[in-house]
Amino acid sequence: MIILFDIGGTKMRLSCSHNGTTLDDVRIVPRPEMFDDAMELFIATAKEFAGGESIERVAGGIAGIVDSEKGVIIDAPNISADWIGKPFSDTLSQALGAPVFVANDAAIVGLGEAVVGAGKGNDIVAYITVSTGVGGARIVSGDIDEHALGFEPGHQIIDADATIYENLEKPYDLEDMVSGSGVEKRFGKKPYEIPQTDPLWDELAYYLAIGLHNINLQWSPDVFVLGGMMMIGDPKIPLVSVEREFAKLRDVMPSLPPLILATLGDIGGLHGALAYARKKTINDPKRAPH
Repeated sequence: MIILFDIGGTKMRLSCSHNGTTLDDVRIVPRPEMFDDAMELFIATAKEFAGGESIERVAGGIAGIVDSEKGVIIDAPNISADWIGKPFSDTLSQALGAPVFVANDAAIVGLGEAVVGAGKGNDIVAYITVSTGVGGARIVSGDIDEHALGFEPGHQIIDADATIYENLEKPYDLEDMVSGSGVEKRFGKKPYEIPQTDPLWDELAYYLAIGLHNINLQWSPDVFVLGGMMMIGDPKIPLVSVEREFAKLRDVMPSLPPLILATLGDIGGLHGALAYARKKTINDPKRAPH
C-alpha cells in the first residue's frame, strides 16, 4: 500500500492506493496548526487506511520550500513556524515503517495536472496555483523538473520601488499582489467578500498576467495550467481577463502558450503524489508496491 498526502496552507489531504494506479480513499481535513498535532492525525489516518496491511511508501507535498533529501521544511510563509526544521519524513517513516518522499506541494499538484489532468499530453507544463499563496512548478516529460531548492514563481518581485503600493516592508512579489492572503492584507477583506463585479478582479488579472509573462520567458512551456481557489473559486480572477492582458505583453516570443484551468480540483496533489510515488518505484524497483 502507498500512503499519499498533500499538505497546504489550510487543508491536509490524505489518501492511499493499493494498486499504485488509483486512489482508494480520500480524506480532506483542516490542517492542524502545530507540527506534532498534524503528525498525530496523519499517522492515525494512515494506519486506519492500512488496516494492518504493510505500507510500502509514503509520498506527497507540503506548502513551502522543502529539503527533499532530509525531509524537512526550510521555509513556509503559509504554514506555522512550528513546522520549520522539524523531522517530517523521519517522524512518519519511524511511525509507519516506510520510506517517505516529500516535495513542494505546488510541484506535486502540478505533476498531477501534467500527468492526468489539464496538462496531459504536453511535454512541458508550467503549473501555477493562486490560492492562499502563489506557487508553481515546471513539469517536463511527466516529471518535476530538476532544481536546486525548488520553484518559487510566486515570489518574483512585481512592485520593486513601491510605485503601486506605498509603505512596503519589502518589495511586493506576485504572491503579495494576487494571492488570497495578499488581497486580505492589502484590502482588509477575504477574497470571497469581494463581489465578482468589483474592478479589483480585473486588476488582479493584470498583475497575474505580468507574472505569467515573466515565467514564460524563463520556462518556455507548452501550456500554462492555472489552479487554486483564486482561479477556480467563486468569485475568481477571470481567465479571459488574464488571457487578454497576457496577450498584450507578448514581445520577444513569436507565440504564447495557452492558459487553461486545472481540472483535478482538491485532489490534484493526491494524483501528483501517486505519480511521484510511482517515479520513486521506478528508481528503486526493490521497493515496488505489492
